[in-house]
Amino acid sequence: MELHFEPHAWHARRPDWAAAAAAGLIGGAVLMVLDLLWSIGSGSPWRTSHLVAAVLLGPDTLQSSAFSIGVVAVALTVHYLLGILFGLALAAVITGFDYESNSGVLEVLGLVVGAGLYLLNFHGLSTFFPWMAELRGWAAFIAHLVFGLTVAMSYPWLARRTKPQS
Repeated sequence: MELHFEPHAWHARRPDWAAAAAAGLIGGAVLMVLDLLWSIGSGSPWRTSHLVAAVLLGPDTLQSSAFSIGVVAVALTVHYLLGILFGLALAAVITGFDYESNSGVLEVLGLVVGAGLYLLNFHGLSTFFPWMAELRGWAAFIAHLVFGLTVAMSYPWLARRTKPQS
């Protein structure tokens, strides 16, 4: 596999927003499954839901880590909305620079975005939501790399399949 980093000019093409949102949902689902798998044996599998839901519901949500349908629903909503948002942003970059057919660049871009999201989520935003620092670590970092990689690789695949046949 050759990796070509040729300068690309911005193209004012419109991304396939539906494919971008779907790619964000797929990446979010993969990240969530990894988080659940890694939480086995390390306490409650619902702790992450409480930490994420506390962003909207406030720090009182952190008093428990027991299952709560309301907390899980809010956490899923936040998680998937952010996944869609980041999927849309990544699709705009992929389409804007015409990277859809360069899998090497897509892989690197996805990993860079995943690393950036980890830093944003667990170092930048922990200034406002200090409890998020609890999630810092290699497991969350790797899960975010996988998220970025999943979105970057699935978006072009989904976008090709949703284009009308001429």
